[in-house]
Amino acid sequence: MKGKYLYKIRLITAGTVFLLALSGISGIFYPLKVLDFQFLPVVQRVFADFSVTALVILLILAGITFLFGRIYCSVICPFGILQEIFGFVKSLFKKNSAPQQKNFPLKYFITAAVWGVFIGGSSLVIRYFDPYSIFGSAFSGAVLGIALVVIILFAVLLKDRIFCTNFCPVGTILGVISQLSPNKIYMDENCVSCGMCEKNCPSGCINAKDKKVDNETCIKCFKCLSVCPENAMKYGFAPKMPVSFNLKRRQVIIAGVVLAIFGGMAKAGIELKNKISEKIKDVILPPGAGDKEKFLNKCLNCNLCVENCPNKIIKKADKEYGAVYLDYSNGYCDYNCAKCGEVCPSGAIKRLPLKEKQRIRIGMAMINENNCNQCGLCIETCPVHAITKINGKTVLDTSRCIGCGACRNACKFNAIDVYTIKEQRVL
Repeated sequence: MKGKYLYKIRLITAGTVFLLALSGISGIFYPLKVLDFQFLPVVQRVFADFSVTALVILLILAGITFLFGRIYCSVICPFGILQEIFGFVKSLFKKNSAPQQKNFPLKYFITAAVWGVFIGGSSLVIRYFDPYSIFGSAFSGAVLGIALVVIILFAVLLKDRIFCTNFCPVGTILGVISQLSPNKIYMDENCVSCGMCEKNCPSGCINAKDKKVDNETCIKCFKCLSVCPENAMKYGFAPKMPVSFNLKRRQVIIAGVVLAIFGGMAKAGIELKNKISEKIKDVILPPGAGDKEKFLNKCLNCNLCVENCPNKIIKKADKEYGAVYLDYSNGYCDYNCAKCGEVCPSGAIKRLPLKEKQRIRIGMAMINENNCNQCGLCIETCPVHAITKINGKTVLDTSRCIGCGACRNACKFNAIDVYTIKEQRVL
């Protein structure tokens, strides 16, 4: 009965997390920042926008994995939960007979490559493999994100959670940690090798004939515990299963190749970060983003800021600029709002106190005197009082302008435009 209870508790927890993540990514409801606990964004926030909170969260995630195994993949990761939901729908139409999956070394090479570029300073590669980034971009309507989700869900039809077990760079890291976990899935002496656990395992990590469980790829969904007719599947301290550190020749070779790939790609990441073309689109960035080259290398394109911006002025990446940016065509950056920084889980947009955000220059307004009708609407709407009238003429004080676009939005004569600046700074 314990196994069935664990499975039900895990399902309820995962369902709650998924609903919170979905509501947050769609901008409906985001008081509990469940997306702050996504592994890759937390890692980036530790490096890009260091905070003690981010470091503590990262240590908690690593600690949970060490103690309980890859439970993150079945409880905290929204994309992993989405795959489980899709797998359940599939099982309603097709009898589940998931084949055992091999633990391919390819996943270590993929992980070394994408994490190498990431550690080198650029997120341009890992966006296409990180489950959180894929989930966020898809559910915010980004074409690339939708395409990746469709491909991976199609793989679920064929091999269930093969993305999680053999391609996901986050899952691979957590899998390595989980091998050291004292709590594992195992079979006791009551096992009759009926194969029910193996047939129902979405990770394909159970070999019922040999009575073995690959706890590196096991995502701790506890489904095997719930379907075992003999109650022989157990979760806890496995008897006589010490962790072996006797590396075989093949493992040594794989480790050497992984380190070589990681080092090479880390160097490539540094070069990529430093060689972002100056020809990229001139854009105005959200307050706290810094400059366009650095931000392009940090933004994960999860689009959480896009969906949660009250004025809907943050736009998704396009062909000319590969990260989110501001568009004042139909609005402006609210002086009393710092929502984008609050919801950004990766630190690409820094989390700034409202008073500091209000002092950041993100652009520069300019008045076209030929079009100006001297109506004074811009003077009334400028939150920092950078626009005044001198001798009946509307004048902009460039030393005070923060480039929020409020004046541009208020002007009825197209006399004001806001231009990009090289780098944001606090006035």
